[in-house]
Amino acid sequence: MITNKETATQISALMLELAAKLDASVALVQDTCEEVEFNSYRRIAGNLMGTMLLEVMNPLYQAHPDLKPVGLR
Repeated sequence: MITNKETATQISALMLELAAKLDASVALVQDTCEEVEFNSYRRIAGNLMGTMLLEVMNPLYQAHPDLKPVGLR
């Protein structure tokens, strides 16, 4: 995983920003689309977030535990 602390800090911030934007997109779809579309989109967004957490964020925070946000501890 990323050993450079400055790069890890930037990646962490970007991943958290991306997760927030995915959350916002799910809320938008919930407010503007039919339930079937919403359920499908929510599943896809959840898969993306899960992959980000398992494949990027968890390894990053394992290498740099001090970067792990309180909400993910």
